[in-house]
Amino acid sequence: MIELIASNPILRFAILAVLFLLVAAVATALIRQGDARLTVRRELQVISYGQASGKIYSLRERNAGALGRLVDRIERTGLNLADTKSDALRARMIAAGFESPAAPRLFTLIRLVLIFTLPVLLVVVTWATGHSLSFFKLYLFGSIAALIGMYGPSLVVTARADRRRQELINGFPDSLDLMLVCVEAGLGLEAALDRVGREMVISRPLVSQMLTTATLQLRAGASREVALRRMADSVNVDEIRSFSALLIQSDKLGSSIATTLRVYANEMREKRRMRAEEKAHRIPVLISIPLVTCMLPVMIGVIMLPAGIQVVRHLLPALHGNH
Repeated sequence: MIELIASNPILRFAILAVLFLLVAAVATALIRQGDARLTVRRELQVISYGQASGKIYSLRERNAGALGRLVDRIERTGLNLADTKSDALRARMIAAGFESPAAPRLFTLIRLVLIFTLPVLLVVVTWATGHSLSFFKLYLFGSIAALIGMYGPSLVVTARADRRRQELINGFPDSLDLMLVCVEAGLGLEAALDRVGREMVISRPLVSQMLTTATLQLRAGASREVALRRMADSVNVDEIRSFSALLIQSDKLGSSIATTLRVYANEMREKRRMRAEEKAHRIPVLISIPLVTCMLPVMIGVIMLPAGIQVVRHLLPALHGNH
């Protein structure tokens, strides 16, 4: 393998390119880690200067970190990375946990790079290993690689968003119970959100992050309605959206928040129990697939084998003797 690498310049160039990309990725991650605290301060400052009318103040289009600067430099060359459905893409990225303002444009950039990089990498590897492909196979495999580069990032973002959504749905009823205990103990809504967010850091980190972000927005000067609506929009979960609407309505009408939390907590627990029962009822149907494909042929073979042996030993010789 080492001799092949030493004798093939194309393979050496590919290995050096991969090493360069790995070093660049590590350096980018370190830079982003250093800029995380500055990014939080900027976002809190933007929230504190929000509009007094109650509308959600949109963050200014500023780029934090090396990736944002990279996207800016690429767009200055004339390549437009804005998506035609920017709002929907932005919501998908936030639901997947990518909250940076440059995340949608970076997502588009990654797709464009993969569409051209994967087919070229396929050609380089084929050429370096000495295999010869016909034009049709090269066109077919290159098209498949380009499709993977186009739809692969979308599948990754969708899978990540689904996992986060499922974790939020499963952990939110527990946070409601803790919030109800805090409110009935005399804490206000902001203090209850802060307390529950700190208590669920280990058990439910996503729920804790959501509640802590809402608490920081309230402390930064945002109104309760703005913070709750922003919390619901950031996770894009129907149960949490309904919870935010209930709290906003209770706050406007002056009704008891403890009663609202108790009723909604019971409803959320009932929904979680129904989801568990639905999954339990699907188990027999899912088990039948490996049962039919794996165990049933073996059982048929075991049952029919003695009869087959008897046919071979007695019936076939008798038929042969008749002839």
